[in-house]
Amino acid sequence: MIKALTIMLGMATPVSAVAEAYLLMAEEPGCHWCAKWNDEIAPIYPKSAEGQAVPLRRYDLRADAPDVVFARRVHFTPTFILVEDGREVGRIEGYPGQDFFWGLLGMMLDDAGVVWRRAGSGPEGS
Repeated sequence: MIKALTIMLGMATPVSAVAEAYLLMAEEPGCHWCAKWNDEIAPIYPKSAEGQAVPLRRYDLRADAPDVVFARRVHFTPTFILVEDGREVGRIEGYPGQDFFWGLLGMMLDDAGVVWRRAGSGPEGS
């Protein structure tokens, strides 16, 4: 009985709650748009519903690549890569400004099946 209940509860758990998911930011020194993202988004990202669901990790594009299976090579900074279980499942290339960033990020999370919205939140979740 307990084993059956455990199996049923496991099946009811969203995939994203089981999988390790995070947002990987590819950046490089001197990147103007990276600095703009750091000024506008970085301070609030960890507090947002999106940031709670997929914490931010960073890597320098010119240094060693992280242990991630990318869908394709990263050419631009910033590039925001949604990673689940070590594999890229979504990407935003560039930083189009804070209004567009939140919308694009939300669509990417939704497309990947990541549970991220807070109850009563707006379309951006933050």
